Amino acid sequence: MFVRCAYVIILMAIYWCTEVIPLAVTSLMPALLFPLLKILDSKQVCVQYMKDTNMLFLGGLIVAVAVEHWNLHKRIALRTLLWVGAKPAQLMLGFMGVTAFLSMWISNTATTAMMVPIVEAVLQQMEATSTATEASLGALELADKGKASELPGSQVIFEGPAMGQRENCDRKSMCKAMTLCVCYAASIGGTATLTGTGPNVVLLGQMHELFPDSKDTVNFASWFGFAFPNMVIMLLLAWLWLQCIYMGFNFKKSWGCGLERKNNEKAAYEVLQEEYRKLGPFSFAEVNVLLCFFLLVSLWFSRDPGFMPGWLSVAWAEGETQYASDATVAIFVAMLLFVVPSQKPKFNFCSQTEEERKIPFYPPALLNWKVTQEKVPWGIVLLLGGGFALAKGCEVSGLSEWMGKQMEPLHAVPPAAITLILSLLVAVFTECTSNVATTTLFLPIFASMSRSIGLNPLYVMLPCTLSASFAFMLPVATPPNAIVFAYGHLKVSDMVKTGLMMNVIGVFCVFLAVNTWGRVIFDLDHFPDWANVTHIET
Repeated sequence: MFVRCAYVIILMAIYWCTEVIPLAVTSLMPALLFPLLKILDSKQVCVQYMKDTNMLFLGGLIVAVAVEHWNLHKRIALRTLLWVGAKPAQLMLGFMGVTAFLSMWISNTATTAMMVPIVEAVLQQMEATSTATEASLGALELADKGKASELPGSQVIFEGPAMGQRENCDRKSMCKAMTLCVCYAASIGGTATLTGTGPNVVLLGQMHELFPDSKDTVNFASWFGFAFPNMVIMLLLAWLWLQCIYMGFNFKKSWGCGLERKNNEKAAYEVLQEEYRKLGPFSFAEVNVLLCFFLLVSLWFSRDPGFMPGWLSVAWAEGETQYASDATVAIFVAMLLFVVPSQKPKFNFCSQTEEERKIPFYPPALLNWKVTQEKVPWGIVLLLGGGFALAKGCEVSGLSEWMGKQMEPLHAVPPAAITLILSLLVAVFTECTSNVATTTLFLPIFASMSRSIGLNPLYVMLPCTLSASFAFMLPVATPPNAIVFAYGHLKVSDMVKTGLMMNVIGVFCVFLAVNTWGRVIFDLDHFPDWANVTHIET
């Protein structure tokens, strides 16, 4: 039976890597092949496609749709960038910080698609201002591209050809750095929260599937405590690396001095101010979405913090049974978005005109189903479900046990070396496959291996889950990379050169995290009772 199951996994792996049919459609193959090959009956397979973990991710996606729908993410981004300042190094750090924060809560693709036009507008304005400064015109009105092109002599460069070429080269490098920093920050930021990116949700689902007794070992609070410091360190190292490779880490240039620098900064700041002005004042709907978002995060953190009793213990925990999970919170807040009004209800019944009385008393909600249906990426729910079905098939067919036995010789290899090698393997593999598909394929194998050699499964599964998000080298590796590449500032060689070091930085940071604070949070030094093979067989 396990040979038949292995055949299905290999077939799906090939389909996922080559994308001959859509990823979500490939994910439906267990629902067809497992019953036909007598691995699992149809009821057992189909129930895997809508588990607690899928509901958690779906709830998070609906909240993200509300944030995008009311442009709250753009307001947060612009306000932060105005606060950070417009010097090149500060601006890059600001872009990275904002992108990472937003991609913790909304999809990496949506964050990048929103941030790159802002970056592009700032870069264009700075370039137009530089051209004006070089032509000794000096007036900031020339920052408008249309006006600048009409003026005679606006392209004249007085420093001589060598100086002009160097300035042009510096500008190109700055464009590369500013655009790359956005897609890298989006991928890094998504790792910080449990719902930030697909692989994290796959880990949670596989833990529940492969180790049912693990209970709440991985929940929103414990994951955040582990992954958020790792994200901050990675973000700072990525910023330093981009500064070094594209801006030469010249403080005089990066932190700004001279007339042209001041004009550039002023131009960038004016673009950000103008974009922020276009958003208008804070609307009633934005305030309500923000309140719902804060409610979601506070309920997630306070449900079962670990260091103190959470609200779960008040009425929703009896013995070993925990009735409310992180998914319960996500669905509760998602439902609120379809109830909470987007405008202030009007209570002045006496002074209303005839036309005002025709308008319904209760204004439209923050979200409606049409918007939700259009913007939620439903394919990811099937992708997760397909992964859980594969894990169930591996367990029932005995493939997990067989793979575990084949890996017993690894007992002699130091655990730290195993983690490092497997993290590098996943980081390379995810460059040419979907990160969710990569995690789905590898996690059950790594779980079997760690169980057979007496290693805490999380010691291998945590770093490999994070490494699946480190697709930095190719434009096709992840949607944020593709969006940035489409703007034309980058060549494939630029992404490969910069991304190779980014992969090394990522694997190093994850290795550091799992061997320091990760050991304390998840007790990685001990083989847990929930990972014992007898639990899996029962």
